[in-house]
Amino acid sequence: MKQIIKPGALAPAWDAQALYDKAERYIQQAQALNKDDWDYALWTSLSLELLARAALSNVHPALLAEQEKDKSGANLISALGFPSFESNSAPKSIAVSEVFNRLAALLPDFHKENASFGTQHIGRRNAELHSGEPAFDGLKSATWQPKFYQTCKVLLESMGKTLEEFVGADEAKAAEAVMAAAADESAKAVKGDLAAHQKVWGSKEEKDRETLMAQALLWANRQAGHRVKCPACNSAALVSGEPVTPATQKLEDDIITERQEYLPTHFECVACGLKINGLSRLAVVDLADRYVNTKHYDAAEYYATQQDEWYGYEEDNNEPF
Repeated sequence: MKQIIKPGALAPAWDAQALYDKAERYIQQAQALNKDDWDYALWTSLSLELLARAALSNVHPALLAEQEKDKSGANLISALGFPSFESNSAPKSIAVSEVFNRLAALLPDFHKENASFGTQHIGRRNAELHSGEPAFDGLKSATWQPKFYQTCKVLLESMGKTLEEFVGADEAKAAEAVMAAAADESAKAVKGDLAAHQKVWGSKEEKDRETLMAQALLWANRQAGHRVKCPACNSAALVSGEPVTPATQKLEDDIITERQEYLPTHFECVACGLKINGLSRLAVVDLADRYVNTKHYDAAEYYATQQDEWYGYEEDNNEPF
């Protein structure tokens, strides 16, 4: 049988590649920000919705078409690649909650937990954009980033892509570490250590606690690391870790600011003596948030140390006549 009417190119609203490219564009915007900034979470939510729509479109673009209120079928016709006969109206796709429901039904590795997280994360986005509620303020990345990356990973794999392609090698490595830490059930044993230190700390005299807290504050200010509050005694303590991004430098008013992002691996409090090693154990006690190490240099002194290998030699003027 001869087919006379054939579909054409898909509009960007339905095209999986166009949706993926925009998701990638938004995640790049997120990566330029501190991981605990409210707008970092906002950009990731925008990226996640587009990535989910790309994954559903990759199964079939028509799955995105809103049909319940589309009595004429214009949305479905457009999603199939045919020109819409309703030229005055833009094509409409389904709500993102329905996108997640359909993905859970169609993708073997996309579970209800992924759908639930996606709906929650984008729900916060809607509250941020459409109400007076600062929905992402104070939201620590360690509380939602493992689920975010696990959800992204499933969506990407359904399209034959990887986290490394989506976020780059450095961020993908950090994401894998964050996901592994969240999945480590044995790390929950650290709660016993925490409770023991809390009990010992509570048994000390108030005067002794005040002295130890003052000593801990002085120690934390003098040592290298990122200052946090101890979960056992509330004293100033430090986390240290490994860099997950290359150092970046920015010149402003003859001062060079160098910033580098770290993933914590070690915690120490000299006031109560609590020590925790390993990202997974740190995640259990809410100390797994990434941090940025910032250094400042005088530009003249900084560049004076960046001398080439021929510094100090006489200029070579032995060119042939």
